Amino acid sequence: MTNLLYDKVLGCLAGSNIGSAMGAAVEGWPPERIAAEYGVLTELLPYAHYTHYDKPGAGRLRPAGTTEDGIERQRLMCTAIIEKGGRITAADLAAIWVRDINPANFGVQMEPCDEVLYRAVMAGIPPTDAGRYTNFLGINSFARSGHPIGLINACDVPQAIADTYEIGQLYQARHGYGLDYGAAVNAGIAEAMKPNATVDSVVQAGLDALPAGDTNQQPKRELAWAIELAQSSADVWEMRDKFYARYNGSGTPYAMSWAQEVITKGFAIFYQTKGNCYDAIVAGVNFGRDTDCVAAVAAGLAGALEGTRNIPAEWIDTVDEATLQNEYTVSQRLLRPTAQGITQAIINEMNRKKQVVADLEAALNQNQIADGEGA
Repeated sequence: MTNLLYDKVLGCLAGSNIGSAMGAAVEGWPPERIAAEYGVLTELLPYAHYTHYDKPGAGRLRPAGTTEDGIERQRLMCTAIIEKGGRITAADLAAIWVRDINPANFGVQMEPCDEVLYRAVMAGIPPTDAGRYTNFLGINSFARSGHPIGLINACDVPQAIADTYEIGQLYQARHGYGLDYGAAVNAGIAEAMKPNATVDSVVQAGLDALPAGDTNQQPKRELAWAIELAQSSADVWEMRDKFYARYNGSGTPYAMSWAQEVITKGFAIFYQTKGNCYDAIVAGVNFGRDTDCVAAVAAGLAGALEGTRNIPAEWIDTVDEATLQNEYTVSQRLLRPTAQGITQAIINEMNRKKQVVADLEAALNQNQIADGEGA
């Protein structure tokens, strides 16, 4: 029998990986084009997403199940957590970047927007300062990839939020809202790992993670608006059309990939599909625009809540097979071993917390030394 903790970890990782791989085949497409070509896309397809500059036949199809740049970021975080055996810092993750990233793969497997951050770290910039040099403040690069930060802080929402702001500074500066939206996702995942979590409690954790009391509370207002839209829509397709009235920009780099748009869509899909991971994947993939990122957010939340019960096993196997064939990835560790490693790291953190509690209880129960003794 699989324990609930491991199943939730696997559900989160598998959901986000599958959503990324399936959505990559139609990334950037309007929903009308997806519908015209596939009706409703519900399968993993080969696709040509990146250009392979170092190989003949640039732009060749990648095998069905191949993930993209967002999962590369996720894999680096997973590696850092598994090797440390617990929570990580920005410095821990930066060390894995230095060791495992092949700089030739920017524009091949990893996005060019990540390269300036990598170069900053390699030049000796402190990891928590690297994000100041991003060209795209507020992009979803960390917010759609940070699932492992929510997982390692399973059931500890405040720590998930704190770690998001610390580790996320590798990607972005504190201002600009990108890390705020990342905190909402990771708070939702940490909450979803609780055995009694619900769709409503996950959404509320995301809302509560967003700053309040500022003169501009844009992220909290935006996410609240998205949830209200989900509540007032008959289904995800009606909701999708309403979203297009608000998010339809184009013509600038990463126009469809800002955290404001992607994370709000991800939470709304999670809510509208009632936390069903299969339905969240399909909805995100067919939503149009940044399909892989939206599906990764929605399915990551859903998988953390309900585990793998609605994820077809063949989808997990297809992603794993593609990972083994991917010579450009930062890690060929498969989904189940990754989930096992993250689960063990969570258990390590639990044991550390138990020891802290035991020490505090011992200190509390120990008789106070009489005044003047031991002076």
